[in-house]
Amino acid sequence: MILTSKNNPLIKETAALKDKKARKEQNLFLVEGWKMALECQKSNFEIERVFVAESYQGEKPDCVVTVVSDDVFRFLSDEKTPQGILCRVKIPDCTPQKPTGKCLLLDGVADPGNVGTIIRTANAAGYRAVYLTKDCADPFSPKSVRASMSGVFFTEIYRGEREEILSILGEIPLLVADMAGENVFSFAPPKEFVLAIGNEANGISELVSRRATHTVKIPMQETQESLNAAISAGIIMYVLQKDSFRN
Repeated sequence: MILTSKNNPLIKETAALKDKKARKEQNLFLVEGWKMALECQKSNFEIERVFVAESYQGEKPDCVVTVVSDDVFRFLSDEKTPQGILCRVKIPDCTPQKPTGKCLLLDGVADPGNVGTIIRTANAAGYRAVYLTKDCADPFSPKSVRASMSGVFFTEIYRGEREEILSILGEIPLLVADMAGENVFSFAPPKEFVLAIGNEANGISELVSRRATHTVKIPMQETQESLNAAISAGIIMYVLQKDSFRN
């Protein structure tokens, strides 16, 4: 059977997952495209249902598949050019846990594209956990998931209030990125640490700043005031991990 109505209850509740409120209520998020679906299958995430467009001719995951008209699929999709396959995926338990290695703290990063890109780079650079304060963009929004390029499936993602996260991090050295800090290229990082990246407009919050044990910066030409938050995070993450990539 092919679903052709946008008013179908299943279709309506799935389309609603593009909004944060519905994701929280249903504990589900959307993953689009065969490549992302394949990466999701390789992870510990559970694909609850798959939707494919009537015209879709590609591969499908081994789970419940619902076929919809091309028009209905465009209604479900968040992409400008839908790929014809979309998954509903269960959001894992996000109760904050103490990290077991180098990790990130996103302190109010508001742009979902930045959040997803930072998660992608964290996964690539060996930062196993990413902590997000409650005022960060939702890491499971379609834009964040798309920007993470499967990093969202292989990184431990925790969300909580600043006080809660800082309490869990305990005495682990906390490095903040700020233009008043030490040149990151000459900085000798501790063996374990948390790297904090602040809000795009306002930087690091006062609470996190007070807890910081080190401050680092990326040197720039005088003609450039700042860098994009995700780019800054990527540069600093790799510089601080350079010893891990020597071989």
